[in-house]
Amino acid sequence: MKITISSRSGKSKSFPLTVDIPSDATVEQLKEVLHKKVRKYYPTRQRLTIGQQPLQDEKKLKEYDIKDGDTILFKDLGPQISWRMVFFVEYIGPLILHPIFYYFKKQIYGEDFEHGRIQTIAYYMIMAHFIKREVETLFIHRFSHSTMPARNIFKNSAHYHLLSGLNLAYWLYGPWNAVGTPDGEREEWFIWTCLATFVYAQISNFSTHITLRNLRPPGTKIRRIPRGYGFELVSCPNYFFEILAWISICALTKSLAAVLFISVGFYQMYLWAIKKHKNYYKEFKDYPKNRKAIIPFLL
Repeated sequence: MKITISSRSGKSKSFPLTVDIPSDATVEQLKEVLHKKVRKYYPTRQRLTIGQQPLQDEKKLKEYDIKDGDTILFKDLGPQISWRMVFFVEYIGPLILHPIFYYFKKQIYGEDFEHGRIQTIAYYMIMAHFIKREVETLFIHRFSHSTMPARNIFKNSAHYHLLSGLNLAYWLYGPWNAVGTPDGEREEWFIWTCLATFVYAQISNFSTHITLRNLRPPGTKIRRIPRGYGFELVSCPNYFFEILAWISICALTKSLAAVLFISVGFYQMYLWAIKKHKNYYKEFKDYPKNRKAIIPFLL
């Protein structure tokens, strides 16, 4: 059948155009045909709609009652970047900035001093956290959306590069927390409690990411009810354990910069968790009623 593709903006010189496509074709196949016609618009850059209804890649055109001679509206989403690359760039910032502030203290702070024990422990905790995040990004996560607008990478990265990178590193590794200062040491039991909490939270967070990965077979967008460790209490235990890990860092370091980072992070994760929690209830009629969104028994 013949389908007319028109630009939603009406300003593109490439549209309208007509394509031939089998009547049982999927939206994804239509995007591929459109890409061959106009090489600039690769599939992830396209948004196709009927009226205001967006067309989902995996569905067939006939499921939207699209017939020969119909018109589909096109919107250019702009240059895209993979979510995997976005995550990688986000987390690489702190992994670069923290070693710079930790090892080049004389050049940055204008004096030489010996890092306190808390500074050293916190440095390795933070580095371990973001190395774990990079490993998960490269080898664990499966993304429901393959790409996002490339321009958004600057906004997404700012939270990590500025708050958990530049701001946190500067205040955490300065001479005011060095050996011999009041904030340079903690009681032994307290240090080990914070470390134990951090390790527990990181292992638990990793476990929930494995559970989420196994919910979606490779190359699919299948959605299922997550079950197992953590998920029986909240819809997003990965967020809860992330928060718990950073609370242990905040407690150990007494760093207001760390508190600022996780406070902003908690607000964003809370919004994401509420949205996911509501979507689970809409999508699955048998979704467990006793689960909270992000904090067990509370939120």
